Amino acid sequence: MKIFVTGAYGYSGQYIARRLMAEGHDVFTLTNSPNRGNVLGDRIIAYPLDFQNSDRMAGVMEGADALVNTYWVRFNHPLFRISDAVQNAHNLFRAAGKAGIRKIVHISITNPDIHSSLEYFAGKARLEAELVQSDMATTILRPAVIFGREDILLNNIAWALRRFPLFLIFGDGNYRLQPIYVEDLAELVAQNISNEKSGIINAIGPETYTFNELISTIKEELKLRRAVVHAPPVVGYLATKAISWWKRDVLITSDEIKGLMANLLYTDSPPAGSTSFRGWIRENRNRLGMCYANEVKRRTNRIAPYA
Repeated sequence: MKIFVTGAYGYSGQYIARRLMAEGHDVFTLTNSPNRGNVLGDRIIAYPLDFQNSDRMAGVMEGADALVNTYWVRFNHPLFRISDAVQNAHNLFRAAGKAGIRKIVHISITNPDIHSSLEYFAGKARLEAELVQSDMATTILRPAVIFGREDILLNNIAWALRRFPLFLIFGDGNYRLQPIYVEDLAELVAQNISNEKSGIINAIGPETYTFNELISTIKEELKLRRAVVHAPPVVGYLATKAISWWKRDVLITSDEIKGLMANLLYTDSPPAGSTSFRGWIRENRNRLGMCYANEVKRRTNRIAPYA
């Protein structure tokens, strides 16, 4: 098949592109960072994500069989906004329809809700609704949290545990999440790219953790002795704001905290991935959290590879 993957020089996109190439597919990428250093080298041809010209994007994708969409933004910033990401993805899907794409695999989020007060989850729901109503076969994958070498959220939790003697947990910490390994997510894409069926898959890993258990697991596997304190969410958020100011980044948003505490990163579904988060930490303990992963720098520096 001829397949386009958005953001193949980024995090999940690079794993998806490599997995599809291993299956023998011809893979191309649509990207905002055509000059970014990456592990794919000249094995993949890059085209611009020209959101303002859907006809041009359609011309690029003409003759392709499928599109894998990983494009999204986590938070609002002077340079990018979630509302813009929704509109941009809409333009991308419209271009795919014009190009004659027959199948889309779209990366969403667990528990999207078009009526949610959380813009992230509402925006994801709007895109899902658009795809369900389209004429293209669509597989929607809903991961909760994705872990891997280039991950940001879990890496930065490990970084904070390594660096500070005290770790604050929002509220009681009994809310749950189900991390999935990035290569397991790529495998789900490969399994669903060639079928003509539409469907929704909760792309969750084999283990369910409360946030308390997640922090304990990271501490144990990294062999760290750190005090853990439960704090009101506003206190924890202010602490993360201080780190964000220091690093000139957004460590976590208030909406992400609300979504986490509302159990929106948990679903009562059978696991779709097989890789143990604890086992992966054990294998990567000498790397995880050694450096802070700065998302704003990743989005503003279009040359440096993800690390």
